[in-house]
Amino acid sequence: MAGGGGGKEEEQDGVSVHSPCKAPPSSASSLRKEQSQVELELKLLEAIAIYPPAKLRGIHRHFVLYGLMEYLRRSFGRNFSSSDILQLLDRFYDLEMLNPDDEDAEILNQEEDFCLPQSYFVKEES
Repeated sequence: MAGGGGGKEEEQDGVSVHSPCKAPPSSASSLRKEQSQVELELKLLEAIAIYPPAKLRGIHRHFVLYGLMEYLRRSFGRNFSSSDILQLLDRFYDLEMLNPDDEDAEILNQEEDFCLPQSYFVKEES
């Protein structure tokens, strides 16, 4: 300890300030925040195994989003909005690719008349 007087600064409560067992006081809250963020991301990845983001593109979009919201709500005991979920997903996926194209929107909005084929109405004679 060159310079003297530095011994007290390097040791608090019998533990070195530089010890990996004790986080610096200023980063304790950021460490908890980071740890909770990691837990949230892990739970999201577990939920993705059940509700794949690829289905966010089609007609199942709202069901998948609701499933992800419910999974995280049950895991953490608090509500998540759909925008929260999409913001989390945006870290792992390019959500712009999941937006429907104009061509896809046209296909989904097409209406066709439906009628059963005549063979459905004809009874088989044996």
